[in-house]
Amino acid sequence: MAEEHVILPSKEQPKITSEDWPLLLKVSVEKIIKSVRKATRYSAPKKKKKEIKISQNKNETKNRYGVINLDKPPRPSSHEVVTWVKNALKELQVEKTGHSGTLDPQVSGNLLVTIDRGTRLVKSQQNAGKEYVGIIRLHGKVERDQLLKALRKLQGPIYQRPPILSAVARRLRVRTIHWCKLLEYNEERGLAVVHISCQAGTYIRTLCIHVGMLCGVGAHMQELRRVRSGHLGERDNMVTMHDVLDAAWLYRTHGDESYLRRVVMPLEVLLTHYKRIIVKDSSVNAICYGGKIMIPGLLRFDSNIEMGEEIVVVTTKGEAVCLANAQMTSNQMGCVDHGVVAKIKRVIMDRDKYPRKWGLGPHAIQKQKMIQTGTLDKHGKPNQLTPKEWTDAHPDYSKSEYAIKQESDPSTAYLQQQTETKTSKKRSASQMDLDAPPTKKVKVQKTEMDDEETEETEETEEPKEKKKRKEEKEKN
Repeated sequence: MAEEHVILPSKEQPKITSEDWPLLLKVSVEKIIKSVRKATRYSAPKKKKKEIKISQNKNETKNRYGVINLDKPPRPSSHEVVTWVKNALKELQVEKTGHSGTLDPQVSGNLLVTIDRGTRLVKSQQNAGKEYVGIIRLHGKVERDQLLKALRKLQGPIYQRPPILSAVARRLRVRTIHWCKLLEYNEERGLAVVHISCQAGTYIRTLCIHVGMLCGVGAHMQELRRVRSGHLGERDNMVTMHDVLDAAWLYRTHGDESYLRRVVMPLEVLLTHYKRIIVKDSSVNAICYGGKIMIPGLLRFDSNIEMGEEIVVVTTKGEAVCLANAQMTSNQMGCVDHGVVAKIKRVIMDRDKYPRKWGLGPHAIQKQKMIQTGTLDKHGKPNQLTPKEWTDAHPDYSKSEYAIKQESDPSTAYLQQQTETKTSKKRSASQMDLDAPPTKKVKVQKTEMDDEETEETEETEEPKEKKKRKEEKEKN
């Protein structure tokens, strides 16, 4: 009977599946381990549902933030749609709403509406690339090949001036068209369906006018729809205003959150394409208060992080803490024992969600004693009385320069290429002599005597011209 209850060891290792994990931890198994003690016993975190319940106590704070991938209808403006969403979710104590970029009233399509704390990521989404599908009406007959040539010419950096009916200053600016595809074309009716991927701030209305100018017949925009904003498109859980109203009604009357959870997506959906680093729970609250992201608080990190690249700082439960600019590469993070890992760009998490863990170590206690004795000022910074050993061992990282990596704009790259080609053509005389092949014609070098003769002739020619002018005046 004892042999029946014996559990024999198996050689098969269970596979780790991250299907039920939070969004920002689904690829954490592939991340490089920095801290061995905590990372070796890394278990699958429990997927915690964010609370959407209405709190009766006004001082009580809940995790009320998310993103709605809304299908904006034509005619109302983007600001009107955002206020409608705010009023529809007013009973859920939604105080702030924002959007990922204005659409004209006639334009429909993808509009990302952020709620409460999600408005902190609006700026990063506004500067992301956009995709549109539009209908161009040509004012005359144009062949298909001619239209394709016009669309190819408009790819890359182009000059644009905003239209008259726009809220932006009408200044000439450069915008980039990544690609432009012709989906359908009817030569008889002069209608063309175009799919465009462009930089944020591009006016498709002016682009359609430029297409007509290149074709020589004129054109205007008939209809437009935004297909993608950032990395969220039409097929990424897009909902309508009716879905928002129905979800709010279902929760208000029956208390059912299922429809509302499908409409309001978590904020981490916007951050899945960023590279990530995972920090310890003891350092999360310090980062929320503006503390530096240092090596001792690092647990895991991605393998291809570059200097100055924008990354996301994540907790062990998969919660986004902040956006930051990396100050080390992934190779440096794995080799170094101290230093600043990243510079905070925008804090996302609320303060005091995690316990406060700074000011309890031996270094902090020694610092408090030095502040009391006067060897450090009230802010903990060195003064005239601080010993030299302390200043050498504790450098001030706030004064050090930090790197920020910006995505290269094709318009600036195009101008740089032009300047490089011009500078390469302008070579010095010594380089010309070295590079150029020998020729039969040889220029004779001028001597000092030749220079003197040329100066004398110029001086003698001037008075002769004056005499001729005087004689002509006397005759007249």
